[in-house]
Amino acid sequence: MPAPRHSLAAVLTSSTLVLGACGVLPVGGQAPAPVSSRAGAGDAAKEAAGVAAASNAAKLNGKAYDVVLFALGLIETGYRFGGKNPEAGLDCSGMVSYVYQKSADMRLAGSAADLANLGKPVPAAALRPGDLVFFNTRNKSYSHVGIYIGDDRFVHAPNSRGKVRTESLKKGWFAARFEEGRTYFD
Repeated sequence: MPAPRHSLAAVLTSSTLVLGACGVLPVGGQAPAPVSSRAGAGDAAKEAAGVAAASNAAKLNGKAYDVVLFALGLIETGYRFGGKNPEAGLDCSGMVSYVYQKSADMRLAGSAADLANLGKPVPAAALRPGDLVFFNTRNKSYSHVGIYIGDDRFVHAPNSRGKVRTESLKKGWFAARFEEGRTYFD
C-alpha cells in the first residue's frame, strides 16, 4: 500500500510555519527578530549572526520564497534518473526545473551544468534561499544541483538510493564537493 500523500497546500502551510518559527523565512511580511541569548562569551557574535539571518530573510523576494516552500513540499519524493515530475520520480536537475516552473513560472531546463550557465554567480557567504547550489560529485564540474533553503542547508534529489531531502553545505559529504551558488533572482 503506498504511503499517504499530503496535499501540497498542507505541506506548504506547515513548512511556512516551521521555517518562520526557525527564523529561516519571514512571516507576515516582516523579518524574524534575532534570538537573544544569556550573557556570556560570544553573545555579540551570536546576535550579529541573528541580525544577518534576519537581514537575509528580509531580502528574500516572493518568487524565491515560493521556490523554497515548493521544494520543501517535495521532500521524500522518490528519485529517478532523468525524472522531471514527482509522480515518476525526480533527479537533481529535474527537481530544480520542476520547482522553478511550478512555483516561480521560470523555465530552467537541462542538466546541472546547463543550469549553472544560466544564473549569476553568488559567493557561498551571500547565498539566499531560492538560489541554486552546485557540486562536483563525479569528478565533473557542476554534476549535481540543489536549492538553497537558508541556514547552510539545501534541498536536492541525491541518487537512486535516496529520496528528495535536505543536506548541510558545511558538514558531510557535500561540503567538500561544493563548487558555487548561482542566483536567478534580482
